[in-house]
Amino acid sequence: MKIKKALITGIAGFVGSHLAELLLKEGYEVYGLCRSRTKRDHIDSIANKLHLEDADMLDSHSLYTTLSRIKPDYIFHLAAQSFVPTSWVSPSVTLEVNIVGSANLFEAARQADIDPVIQIACSSEEYGLVHDNELPIKEENPLRPLSPYAVSKVAMDYLGYQYYQSYKVRIVRTRGFNHTGPRRGETFAESNFAKQIALIEKSKQEPVIRVGNLDAQRDYTDVRDMVRAYLLAVEKCDPGDVYNIAVGRAIRIGDMLKLLLSLTKVKVTMQEDSTRMRPSDVPVLIGDNTKFSAKTDWRPEIAFEKTMEDLLNYWRERV
Repeated sequence: MKIKKALITGIAGFVGSHLAELLLKEGYEVYGLCRSRTKRDHIDSIANKLHLEDADMLDSHSLYTTLSRIKPDYIFHLAAQSFVPTSWVSPSVTLEVNIVGSANLFEAARQADIDPVIQIACSSEEYGLVHDNELPIKEENPLRPLSPYAVSKVAMDYLGYQYYQSYKVRIVRTRGFNHTGPRRGETFAESNFAKQIALIEKSKQEPVIRVGNLDAQRDYTDVRDMVRAYLLAVEKCDPGDVYNIAVGRAIRIGDMLKLLLSLTKVKVTMQEDSTRMRPSDVPVLIGDNTKFSAKTDWRPEIAFEKTMEDLLNYWRERV
């Protein structure tokens, strides 16, 4: 039987590295876009099993030549400027990478005479301002983005829809709600808290946790459950359609921090850091995964407590 080829944009990132591990385990031949200046520590242990391609999302010709040569069966589009606060500082960069980069990928796939299924990692941030009577959030909920990042993801999402309708490029849109776990970038709240705790445990930071908005509520999925969902999306979901991937339960950021602190013996105080506050923040995001679960039989398997424990241990090994 022919081995299926999968291409991951952003393979060296947090989610990309976990997805690469899953695809290798499932017997796929795995390719990844990885520029020469990209940090590769997340994929160092499996690099000899991967085919890494030097192509840039903003260089349409490099994408076209790479796709024409590889002819992947599946493409997982994860490359993005994915940190919401950065989008406030550099909105134009965020819009260019996330929108123009996606358009370049779709065009390359369309012109390369291939017919892959393309999963695009859209975001729950697209929903933005959600009213209490709209929870949990279904796919047809209005999109009211509250950050440049969210706007960029709305545009990518609708580009995917448009390319399917106009050219029948087989794009599956997944709106993933928050996902975390080992390797999560330290700029994200839960990972930053875990790193601070690990530093305090080793007396490398004073026993003060610097925090932003602790009242926001987020629907967290373990990254290992999320990448399982991405694989099911290309195997079982309908091109052109959109699917929420979420647990269906919200956790207050402050309670998440309390959970992390329950896993350590150090005593800390909390200090609000104005640099961690956003001009506007999404108060609550809870996703309805009914549509996706009915299509794929996906269910989250890893408890949030286990996710946080693994994340803290990840930082304990690194600080």
